[in-house]
Amino acid sequence: MERAKIRLCVEHPLGAGQAVPLDPDQAHYLFAVMRLEVGARVALFNGRDGEWTAEVAEAHKKRGILVCVAQAAPQLDPPDLWLIFAPIKKERTDFIVEKATELGCSRILPVQTDFTNSARIRQDRLQAHAREAAEQCLGTFVPPVADLQPLSKLLSGWDSSRRLLWADEALVGPAETLASLPPGPWAILIGPEGGFSPAERAKLADLPFVTPISLGPRILRADTAVCAAITLWQVGIGDWR
Repeated sequence: MERAKIRLCVEHPLGAGQAVPLDPDQAHYLFAVMRLEVGARVALFNGRDGEWTAEVAEAHKKRGILVCVAQAAPQLDPPDLWLIFAPIKKERTDFIVEKATELGCSRILPVQTDFTNSARIRQDRLQAHAREAAEQCLGTFVPPVADLQPLSKLLSGWDSSRRLLWADEALVGPAETLASLPPGPWAILIGPEGGFSPAERAKLADLPFVTPISLGPRILRADTAVCAAITLWQVGIGDWR
């Protein structure tokens, strides 16, 4: 069976013969924007049950029902990798969330640092960007995006069994290979455009679960550093091996 071209992330359980009700926004997108009619096929995923091909059984302006026909792809979960980053300009923060979703992060945590330029974020908007990235890239998992919190608060309650890979902007040199690092739960920490403050650097250097790394011989923008660090981790000890 050919995979449906339109993909939709839903909360409802998926399985053979399962009816999936649509909310008003989903119904508007499928029937007003995409002009689908009864009998059209849509790809559905919910982050648990893989991707399912579903047919439109009822189509109305503000509601509708899809019925699952067959599973098109199994569930593919990312490795246990979190991304911690300091928000930057709106469009570049959107980019970070989208690429973290595409590259295989299981959770995304924006943090306030001493030099963070953004004092607030729209958590719901960033979560929507993660969902849209998964829909567009044939993903079956949408990482939860947390609300903004101080880096100091996050580190104070940190579970030391999760190692923290710190992309230290002071370590400019050859990019490091990470294959020698132990497997298990990890997080990647990317700082703001102005880097970390001396106090933050001292704190991170003292934490036993933190591993500082270089991302290469060039200074990278924060959004580029996110992509570089995730790629290094995935190739070294993630699911790209």
